[in-house]
Amino acid sequence: SDVCSSDLSWILGKAGNEARLNRAGTADSFTFFLDRDLRRALSHWIIPPMMTQKATFGAGCFWGVEETFRQLPGVTATAVGYAGGRKEHPTYEDVCTDRTGHAEVVEVEFNPEVIGYDKLLDVFWSNHNPTTMNRQGPDVGTQYRSAIFYHSPEQKAQAEASKAALQKSGKHSRPVVTQIEPAPPFWRAEEYHQKYLQKRGQTHCAI
Repeated sequence: SDVCSSDLSWILGKAGNEARLNRAGTADSFTFFLDRDLRRALSHWIIPPMMTQKATFGAGCFWGVEETFRQLPGVTATAVGYAGGRKEHPTYEDVCTDRTGHAEVVEVEFNPEVIGYDKLLDVFWSNHNPTTMNRQGPDVGTQYRSAIFYHSPEQKAQAEASKAALQKSGKHSRPVVTQIEPAPPFWRAEEYHQKYLQKRGQTHCAI
């Protein structure tokens, strides 16, 4: 609009004037300082960055888990990898030996203004069996354990409360064995594992 154009012209003119007033050094090396009016004008043109948070879950084979979380509104990025083990930079082959202590996990980046951590927990609980120790369906091993790796005290409190509520609900006849631990280093898995099902036009793993 005309108003926007005039505002932008004023901003650029103001910046140019201040640049000349505060010029230091050579022609290609100078600084300028924005006064209060200029900062206020610029605030209408600058979009603040989206503030996201991370959540990390282990719920069996990470292919299907990633696809489940990837499709949720408010989830901005996902990555599969390994966490909770002893070896640095583990490979898929390392983890498959069941000797490194890592779990297959999905790291979820989400916008808390669109989807809350409590909703992510609901999806986590409803998409795997949290009562089978080191096993999901036919997949057996510590890498397939049920685990929540929290990134803040608030996430820890929510995870523990949701686990207790699930146990109390009677939905499962056996105890919930999900581990709740501080988020350790996340080792990103090999690229062919990333968005594995999406690349193949699938929505879930065939069991």
